[in-house]
Parts: sequence; structure tokens; C-alpha cells
Amino acid sequence: MLKLIMRIFSIVVIISVILLLLIQLIPYGRDHSNPPIESEPNWDNQQTRELARRACFDCHSNETIWPWYSNIAPASWLIYYDAVTARQEFNFSDWQSAPLDEAEEVAEVIGEGEMPPLRYLLFHSSARLSSAEKQQLIIGLTSTINR
Repeated sequence: MLKLIMRIFSIVVIISVILLLLIQLIPYGRDHSNPPIESEPNWDNQQTRELARRACFDCHSNETIWPWYSNIAPASWLIYYDAVTARQEFNFSDWQSAPLDEAEEVAEVIGEGEMPPLRYLLFHSSARLSSAEKQQLIIGLTSTINR
């Protein structure tokens, strides 16, 4: 019985490794170029920019830092998708195209802990903001957006 379980386990491991290698051939999530920075907000102060850089810029700007694991599927798919959709939603590097009526929504998603998402925070400890820093970011972004 133990021999059968070990054999099944070995087959599952081998198939998993083969599948992991095969999904590397899917080209989605490989474009790690950052578009040029068109325009940045007129920040209310430098501290707001620094907090936004720490917690938001990897997805919500054209200054994404692509970590080594962003080259390995399936992580590459999720990271690429998150960055592309986040830039479309709100992009600090293309401020002239940014929806400037979203101050309340920005404050809400940060205040409720929806942003930055937990899956991002697991790998980016510097993006973790204290309650005071979150409040400071909310006030600063609201002020910046309403300028």
C-alpha cells in the first residue's frame, strides 16, 4: 500500500513539474517594459509622493519594478495583469489622463485596506503602511487629486 502511495505521489510530482515547465512557453505576462512617464501630479508635499511610491507605484505608475519572479508563470500572469489593469484604472505617471473625480474612492480603498492588496503586501513589506501613514496618504492624495 505504501509503495502504491509513493508511486502515485511520484507521478503527481513529475506531471506537476512538466506542467510548470510547459506553462513557461505561454507568452502572456512577459512584456516588462514601462511606458514613458507623461506627467506626474502636482503633489501636495514630498511625503505624500514617497508614501504613494512605496505603496502604489509598482502597479499604479509607469515606474513598475519587475521582480525576478515576474518572469515565472503563473506568477508572471498575475503580476502583469495587476500592473496593466491598475495603470488603466489610475496612473500616477499619466496624470493628465487620470480620473480626477476619484478622491473619495481612493480614500475608501486605502482606508478599508483594499489597496495595496494582500497578495502584493506578502512580497513587498516596504508597502505596508502603518495606520498613521495610511491616514497621511489618504489626506495627501485627496489634497493632491483636488488640486
